[in-house]
Amino acid sequence: MAAYGYKRQVSAGYEETVAKTRAELQKEGFGVLTEIDVKATLKKKLDVDFDKYIILGACNPPFAYQALQAEKDIGLLMPCNVIVHEQGGKSYVSAILPTVAMGMVDNDKLRGLAAQVETKLKKVIDSV
Repeated sequence: MAAYGYKRQVSAGYEETVAKTRAELQKEGFGVLTEIDVKATLKKKLDVDFDKYIILGACNPPFAYQALQAEKDIGLLMPCNVIVHEQGGKSYVSAILPTVAMGMVDNDKLRGLAAQVETKLKKVIDSV
């Protein structure tokens, strides 16, 4: 994956991977604030077929609160997106790298928080 995400292929099917991703996010203290079914949205809005693809907007409230205290406008880069998609019959799970996303903000407090969140997100991806 590009330098802004952490990705791995999983052996489970798409639906099982989505469920496992949700469970692993919860174990690491994340809730899913938003959910976008890209396949359904593209079919409805453009009448095109697309692979199974979901975007989960994950938030860890204590880290989000600390980030907002350090930088009011950081909400522009939140929540942390996690995707599950199917391509060629294979399932993949990916997460944004917060150190890269928040790296554009010149704030030392955010760097440490981003690293902590990134560690948790990588653990989620590795556990799916």
